[in-house]
Amino acid sequence: MKFKSSKVNEFRLWGLLLTMGGMLLMILGLAGIVFEWGAAGRMLAAVCMVIGAIAMLVSMGIYFAAGMMSTSATVIECPECGKPTKMLGKTDRCMFCKTILTLDPKYAPAAESGPNPTHQAGETTSP
Repeated sequence: MKFKSSKVNEFRLWGLLLTMGGMLLMILGLAGIVFEWGAAGRMLAAVCMVIGAIAMLVSMGIYFAAGMMSTSATVIECPECGKPTKMLGKTDRCMFCKTILTLDPKYAPAAESGPNPTHQAGETTSP
């Protein structure tokens, strides 16, 4: 089963993974100095520090882009869970319950089916 989330949360996830990966790479690179592997250990530490720092800078850029997109995102109320969620593009998922949402009637489904139906944003569902 493939897990999906909203587009804003996907960007934040990639930023977090790059941050953690960069920090882990820098920490592992320090093993060359801590365990005194000589010149090769210092070279390993330097390479890991540079690659880790680049990964952290890229993650900072991703977080910045996600923040800028989040400020211009359309805020709608999810018809499934009733919580306000941010929507990017023509279709997106609810940040909380993962329901597929759309503002464009062209992308609205003809018939709802399956465990996670698609809803048009703003439409109400009868219980």
